Amino acid sequence: MFTHILIGSNDIERSQKFYNALFGAMGVEPATPNAQGRLVYAHNGSRFIVGKPNDGKATAPHNGGTIGFQMKDAAMAEAWHKAGVANGGTSIEDPPGVRPNGAYLAYLRDPDGTKLVGVARP
Repeated sequence: MFTHILIGSNDIERSQKFYNALFGAMGVEPATPNAQGRLVYAHNGSRFIVGKPNDGKATAPHNGGTIGFQMKDAAMAEAWHKAGVANGGTSIEDPPGVRPNGAYLAYLRDPDGTKLVGVARP
């Protein structure tokens, strides 16, 4: 459905710690800043990129936006959520768990406030 998602960060080192741990829980290789100072994570043909905004202004999270990541099962979603919280993320909304539609959801915000969710569908 998409080729990549690029989000902003006000602190690349802080984001690197957070996203390396978060994506490590999914089996994704850690990233180091590229020549443009961006972190690039590749998984299953998609890329998730973190960088400072090109306009030089501060990053601000999307109001009403959420980025969802597919997990293989609830255990991976739980490990993903724990890794995020342990590395500067904030657990938000309901605690991780099964929702009425049967999906296991684990919501958090990254250190810059971007809303993320790990989703394991039955």
